[in-house]
Amino acid sequence: MSAHIAESLHLSSADRIADIGCGTGMFAREVARIINPQHAILCVDPSLAMLHQIGTPPPADLTPIVASAEDIATGHVQSPYEQLDAIWLKESVHHIADPAATLYGLAARLAPGGRLLVVMLPTSIEYPLFQAALDRFTELQPDPERIVGHLRAAGLQPQLRYVQHELHLDREKYIGMVRARYMSVLSTFSDSEIEKGIDEMRAAHPESVLTFPDRFAFVLGVKPGGGR
Repeated sequence: MSAHIAESLHLSSADRIADIGCGTGMFAREVARIINPQHAILCVDPSLAMLHQIGTPPPADLTPIVASAEDIATGHVQSPYEQLDAIWLKESVHHIADPAATLYGLAARLAPGGRLLVVMLPTSIEYPLFQAALDRFTELQPDPERIVGHLRAAGLQPQLRYVQHELHLDREKYIGMVRARYMSVLSTFSDSEIEKGIDEMRAAHPESVLTFPDRFAFVLGVKPGGGR
């Protein structure tokens, strides 16, 4: 995933970069290893507990910032860089209350030729979850085509592509992930509903290893100008 992000954004070591909604910095850390940045990658997340997992002190090539996407978009929290060359949001756009306004604000912080990448799941997924979770995910997940429209409205030149991998996971490990609500949609179910769903999953998937596709939409917007 980190390699796909670096490739999609055409990242170079000279770029000023922000990972918005970085969580524990897992992808930023790997991107830094790939490109060896001259400027520390900004790791932006509203959760201080998540950011603490980046390290205390953090690595020299990562700069944690306690802020939401909206904070950066509106300038409520200032970036250490006057402009950014690349921004990515990995599976965080569905947490944004007003994605059109927030993406517009983030696009405004790009230098000419800057790139903004939204990595997100499509509106339907083929995970071995219980049916109610799959249905609710489809109900709540933003359509990547709408994100394309938001980036175009923000003055960026958008494009959409899909990347797919096949996952192989131990069934009991995956059930443990579901019980721990590893996807945000699972937090909308009660404990009893989760357990009922797990019973449904066990019946539908008696195999010990689950094999299923993991498909992501990569929505890239490029700001006109610059040498790219």
